[in-house]
Amino acid sequence: MYGYDFHRQKPIDNYILDFFCYEILLGIEIDGYSHQFLEVHNKDGIKEKRMNELGITVLRFSDDEVLNEMENVLRAIEFYIFDFEKHTPNPSQEWS
Repeated sequence: MYGYDFHRQKPIDNYILDFFCYEILLGIEIDGYSHQFLEVHNKDGIKEKRMNELGITVLRFSDDEVLNEMENVLRAIEFYIFDFEKHTPNPSQEWS
């Protein structure tokens, strides 16, 4: 997406992210039905906190959103990418 390489089922620390892009430090998690249970939800929070400590932003989407609202999912990811690029200096421009 927009020239960024996303890896599926990427191990990071003691966790596995559903999708991960190293260049923009973005993890994407697709949450199925089990993520509605309190125990799983709490584990998700711990995992997300650890990713944030590593400098990784995590975007979460339900499997229902992915199946039925893919355009909105893609827009959310695009928004993150545009915002990341807007706030991240381009090293090649700093030398111009």
